[in-house]
Amino acid sequence: MSFSAYSKEFTANMYTTVENKFITKYLPQADGDAVRAYLYGLYLCGVKDDFDAHAMAKLLKIDYPRLQEIFGFWEECDLVRVLSKDPLFVEYLPVSSSVGRPKPLKAEKYSEFNRELLKQLSKVGKDFKPYEHQRILEFLENYPMEQQAFLLISEYCAKKDGEKLSSQHILNKAKKLCDEHKYTFEQVERELADFNENERELSRIYSILGIYRKPQESDYVYLDRWREAGMSEKAVYAAASALGKGTVKTLDALVSELIEKGALSEKDAKEYLARRAMTAELVFAVARKLGVKVQNPRAYIEEYAEKWLERGYEPESLVKLAGFCFKLGYDFQGMNGVVKSLYETGIVDEDGVSNYLASRERELKLLESIQSVCGVVKKTMNALDMVAAWRSWEFSDKMILEAAKRSTGASAPLSYMNKLLSEWKRTGVKDVSSIPERTAQTNAGVQARPTFKSEKDIAADMRSDREHYYAVLRQKAQEKAEGNRRLAESDKEFAEADTAIKRGEIELARAEVFSPDRAENIRRELQEWQQKRKRALTRLSLTEASLQPEYRCRKCSDTGFLPDGRACDCYPGQTK
Repeated sequence: MSFSAYSKEFTANMYTTVENKFITKYLPQADGDAVRAYLYGLYLCGVKDDFDAHAMAKLLKIDYPRLQEIFGFWEECDLVRVLSKDPLFVEYLPVSSSVGRPKPLKAEKYSEFNRELLKQLSKVGKDFKPYEHQRILEFLENYPMEQQAFLLISEYCAKKDGEKLSSQHILNKAKKLCDEHKYTFEQVERELADFNENERELSRIYSILGIYRKPQESDYVYLDRWREAGMSEKAVYAAASALGKGTVKTLDALVSELIEKGALSEKDAKEYLARRAMTAELVFAVARKLGVKVQNPRAYIEEYAEKWLERGYEPESLVKLAGFCFKLGYDFQGMNGVVKSLYETGIVDEDGVSNYLASRERELKLLESIQSVCGVVKKTMNALDMVAAWRSWEFSDKMILEAAKRSTGASAPLSYMNKLLSEWKRTGVKDVSSIPERTAQTNAGVQARPTFKSEKDIAADMRSDREHYYAVLRQKAQEKAEGNRRLAESDKEFAEADTAIKRGEIELARAEVFSPDRAENIRRELQEWQQKRKRALTRLSLTEASLQPEYRCRKCSDTGFLPDGRACDCYPGQTK
């Protein structure tokens, strides 16, 4: 019968399977005879022919006592179980579950190694305890690293750590190199040379960031990542200088931003960082004026500040606008709407913005007076536009406030004020004393019922009905569009594509000015994102048009008036 057989855990097959762990962990520390015996015995586990241990020893040209000794060694490694020594019969165990039994260490095998290690420790005034020496020798028994290679590692750690040197640090470093399949003196020497170069670079970065400690091994991974991305050493230093104080992790965020923007050289990095610093300063200044807390300015730079500056607005003008927007309770998004409306009307330069703000401040002051009378008026751009319209009708502040008094208690004070003032404008009323008695008796927004309706009263009622009709239509269209947009933005694919398109448009505008060679690639990427956005809308049963208000009448957009000021013929019952 054969001298070896599979254990229950083994599965026989038509080929001999050698586990990787045997090759990586056990094969390097075993001599040639031991490896041959193990592999041939593993093969015989699947052979049905009778083949005893003596026949195997003769075939492999190994003395029988030596074969017994070899399998005793493999038993110490937990790779086999010796069921009988004579005749020799062994049972193979899975390598993956083996832990290896403690083996007696031969002192003469490590005598020279121990002397060299003690010399290194004495130079830094350090001494390891007996159990620490034992752990180091066990490592050399279980890992295929050369003794001289290990001494090179311990010398490196001793120079680096000095009195703080620990056996665990040496072992961790050695295990890491073994995991990278670096076992020989030459391999370890090359690796440590790279470590030394990295250490010098990391030390300089630490110095720039104001970090006063020795480089940490966990930070070396950042250097590798930056190099792989093509980032130059001086560009990293420029980023660290721009950051000033911080950690390597926070520096990594900034360097990653530079990599994303393609600023890999020192020159490109400095130019980008200078622009970034200016726009970041603007973001923080605007945030302070708006009363908004901003920690990382990058998102605000890309979404708002860069767009504003590209449109030609001066930083000082934007800060003034932010102060005005704060009074309306706006955040960055609300302010962006104000800037957009200014840009569409051609107000860009500093004088234009200053004049606009001066006018708005006067309107805001009057609106606050109206608010003190009515109590439920919100400060919005629409409200300011109404105040501006009333003043354009040549009404004094006194007349406007009189209309506010007569609107007290109304469900929509500004709307009711607008009806009163439009009626006074139509009838030529310019001062309080000339207000008709019927209107003067108005209380809480409800006018006294006359005993009859004159032609003027009927016309006023018709205008009110007409305004209400179109207001309802516009509100429905706008609410439907807002609902569609909320549905779309709740979809992950749409939101991702929408954000990418906004950023891509900024990137394209910048590239067309600063990097024309990148513009074509950005256009292609932008088209891909636009297709993804379209697919997401299709899946949601939406279209681009459904994200905008779909007014019933395309001629007047449900306002009741055509662009030339004439009344639209879409009103029900109106003669066309």
